[in-house]
Amino acid sequence: MKVKKRTERPQEYRDGYQEGYRLGLCEAVKRLNSPEAGQECRPLKLMYVPQGFQAIDAGVTEALGQLVSELVLSTPETMLEVAAREMPGAVLVMNGLHVFPENHLEQITEIKKLGISTAIWFVDDPYFTKDTSVISQHYDHVFTHELGCVEFYRSLGVASVHYLPLCVNPQMFYPRRTDPQYQYDVVFIGNAFRNRTELFDGLAPFLKDKKVLIAGGFWERLTQFEELSPFIKDGFIPPEETANYYSGSKLVINIHRPWEGGQDNRNSFQLPSRSINPRTYEISACGTMQLTDIREDLDRFYRPGFDMETFGSAEELQRKIEYYLVHEKERRLIALRGLQTTLRNHTFMARLPQLLNVLTAQV
Repeated sequence: MKVKKRTERPQEYRDGYQEGYRLGLCEAVKRLNSPEAGQECRPLKLMYVPQGFQAIDAGVTEALGQLVSELVLSTPETMLEVAAREMPGAVLVMNGLHVFPENHLEQITEIKKLGISTAIWFVDDPYFTKDTSVISQHYDHVFTHELGCVEFYRSLGVASVHYLPLCVNPQMFYPRRTDPQYQYDVVFIGNAFRNRTELFDGLAPFLKDKKVLIAGGFWERLTQFEELSPFIKDGFIPPEETANYYSGSKLVINIHRPWEGGQDNRNSFQLPSRSINPRTYEISACGTMQLTDIREDLDRFYRPGFDMETFGSAEELQRKIEYYLVHEKERRLIALRGLQTTLRNHTFMARLPQLLNVLTAQV
């Protein structure tokens, strides 16, 4: 009697099976952790002025459309015109930086004269305090995602200042099946600030035999640029493509931007950065394990060692990359916990009611 030899499954088959299994678990987590249920729709006509960054604006617009009775959209150039025509109960401006015209604050002054309450949400703090120190004093309400800026704005005489952390749009950042060009062992997406180049310079010898992506601008600043250049994708990565890379990776590194002044910042008041960045939420929303450096308020939102891992040095990061690349079940479990925490607590639908509580109390 002939005994059939057991045929080894090809690596592609095993990888495909594991990816399908992971996505099935992610889908189960998504279904059980939606923040939409039970959210109150406020009787408020609100005008929203986006900043032009899709990853945030799309999430805010979609959530506000469900959370207020009437939502009006405006461009930064036409704020006064739209407010005068629509007469909303309140105007919410996102950030007030970068794309906003020179007459931005003149428009806000005139809108307030119409009896309309004005609010701004700073989501680039504390990196532009040279600008936000002036802008903040023209608004009725200031929201900041940076814990270290709350007392700063109050010290400038702003009466209504609120800590409102950032969050994620789960319609843009979510677990998905990806093509091979998005699949890596280790991914980092962001510009080459000093602390980031120092970290990757230290990791260069370790990373050389891994499948790695380092994407963003200014990576020619690396001392080990020649060794790391095969891994570098230069330039801005759009949010949807970023989500593909996050979803296709085994591990995603998160390194916060340095707050100290210099060529990369307009933090004239040298306020230390204490809060986590939007990337923290976006990585976890893709159902991928995150390795992040530590900010003071991280454990308010996530449990280090439970739904993400942290590191304090290149050596610690290297050890954890090495460990989690070969311990797939542990990596997947941590990623699923991070996804659950994010969907339950850190979407725009979950976060924006805090902002609306302030606005509706005043309208």
